[in-house]
Amino acid sequence: MAESITRERAAAEEIAQDVMLELWRRRESLQLEQTLLAYLIRSTRNRALNHVRHERIVTREAAAMALEVRVSPAADGELMGAELARAVRDAVDSLPDRSKEVFQMSREQGLRYAEIASVLEISVKTVEKRMGKALAELRDRLAPWLGLSTEVRAKTDTGGGKTPA
Repeated sequence: MAESITRERAAAEEIAQDVMLELWRRRESLQLEQTLLAYLIRSTRNRALNHVRHERIVTREAAAMALEVRVSPAADGELMGAELARAVRDAVDSLPDRSKEVFQMSREQGLRYAEIASVLEISVKTVEKRMGKALAELRDRLAPWLGLSTEVRAKTDTGGGKTPA
């Protein structure tokens, strides 16, 4: 049964051994609703299917890791990442105090607009407006890093596109 599902003799033998071991461990507390043969077949089938699912996940993860290794940034890419992080930090630091406060509470502390409004004792609409201003200014300051043309920036500023998070 296990070999017909897994198509691997060694895996099937291990599954059969696991089923028998589990049967032995649970021998005193196990209450069979069917025959012992039916229990063994069902247990073997379930373990074999679990094994196949697990192998698919392992294969998928291995493929993803291989792709990640090929796509991983080189040393100059890491340097650019550090420069970008510094540019973002500088851009956030240069925001007006009110917009900066709202931006940091939202992005760094993970607070929702309603929570920010409550903490700062302002309306949610005010939070939305300050956040919009902060994002627009950050978009402008970081445009060279983001590869945004002035046409794209104008479109996102007027609501014609999605505001990046």
